[in-house]
Amino acid sequence: MSTINIRKVSRFGTLHVAEARIRNMAKWAGIIFFAAVINPTLYLVSIGIGVGSLIDANKGVDGVSYLTFLAPALLASAAIQGSSDEVIFPTMAGFKWERTFFGMRSTPITARQISLGLFIAAMVRTSVSVVIYWIALYYFGALESSTAWLAMPAALFAGAAMAAVMLALAGKIEKEDFFFTIVGRFIMIPMFLFSGTFYPLSQMPIFLQFFGWLSPLWHATEIGRYLTYDYPVSGPALFMHFFVLSAMIFIGLTASFRIFAARLEK
Repeated sequence: MSTINIRKVSRFGTLHVAEARIRNMAKWAGIIFFAAVINPTLYLVSIGIGVGSLIDANKGVDGVSYLTFLAPALLASAAIQGSSDEVIFPTMAGFKWERTFFGMRSTPITARQISLGLFIAAMVRTSVSVVIYWIALYYFGALESSTAWLAMPAALFAGAAMAAVMLALAGKIEKEDFFFTIVGRFIMIPMFLFSGTFYPLSQMPIFLQFFGWLSPLWHATEIGRYLTYDYPVSGPALFMHFFVLSAMIFIGLTASFRIFAARLEK
């Protein structure tokens, strides 16, 4: 008869939660891999053959091909969408649909460890998706410089920032009636359209640029473009981009720890 090492469970609770979530993802590994490959492929074919060829005929954007200009934004967008989904749905399931978090909390695992473990698992899956997307971009010729690989950590920075915020928000929601509609239509779509993804943010009207300033996608895209090709970003602006994303991670995780603790101690 095996015994449970309570001290070990308590000490490594975060990793146990992350492991459990990753094992659950592994059941759907084929679907996850297929989606990670087919989504960027279809998207890049449509842009590369369609819009991209027209723009490149007019000397591209910022002196590089349109796909090179798009690549950091597409990677960051994929990271944001993937990490958000991977914290929202498991959080809703853990608190309401399956209530698995309450079972975890009945063990030495703390609410903080549950929250952080979920976040880590989401970033593991996001990392896999970003790497696959980057490979697709490489074979489509979107990554021309020797530093193009730096678009991946920039994208993961955005994914982590958004995941931390969405983790706290999802933990607060008790009735999801309109939650997914609001997130999809009023957060994800506007962020994708108004964050300088398809053209520089400066070309948008000033009242729409405001949305970009608040968007983790824009901040990560600016960092990614700076790191991957000769994209001009001043030192203070670069610091601001890193600061905003770091603040989102810190505030989001701190809030999620408190929210998870409050709900699991009821």
